[in-house]
Amino acid sequence: MIERETISSVDTSSTHEQDVINAARNLALRQLSHSPKTRAQLQQALLKKGVPSEGVEEVLDRLTEIGLIDDLAYAHLFVRSRCAGKRISRSSLMRELRAKGVAEDFARTAVDEISDEDEYLLARVAAEKKLRSMRGLDRDVVVRRVISLLARKGYSSAVTAKVLVSLEIDRDNLTRGDYYLTE
Repeated sequence: MIERETISSVDTSSTHEQDVINAARNLALRQLSHSPKTRAQLQQALLKKGVPSEGVEEVLDRLTEIGLIDDLAYAHLFVRSRCAGKRISRSSLMRELRAKGVAEDFARTAVDEISDEDEYLLARVAAEKKLRSMRGLDRDVVVRRVISLLARKGYSSAVTAKVLVSLEIDRDNLTRGDYYLTE
């Protein structure tokens, strides 16, 4: 009789463990169905839902093994997306990737795809877009706002200076908002 109780308690605990793992896997897959996530983001979400850490690791290891979690691919996708949408600097991208739990080497590999020239072009496009919204403002105000924009996006002072020189804002047309930008 004692043996049956022990066996049944073992069966119950292993069933419970399997239920926990299944629930954790379902939670992780649901998170991944909305958008790509890093391993660290999924780990945090699962722990927040009360999944035991050993169950979390087992599920994440399996999802990594089958390729559903890939922090390097996530980093590349994130860099392409943020450059296209927000036009932010490499340093800002690194900071955001670290905050999402991407390993330093994966983040560096993804960010290194952006050359100095690409970063300059991203900054210039952001500055040109800002110029279109500043009709009738004094040249000093325009320059200050462009500098502030590029600083918020994380661009270095060297990139900012290069962008300002390349824009060659025409003083005569500045008050009408007709900015003549050189290529």
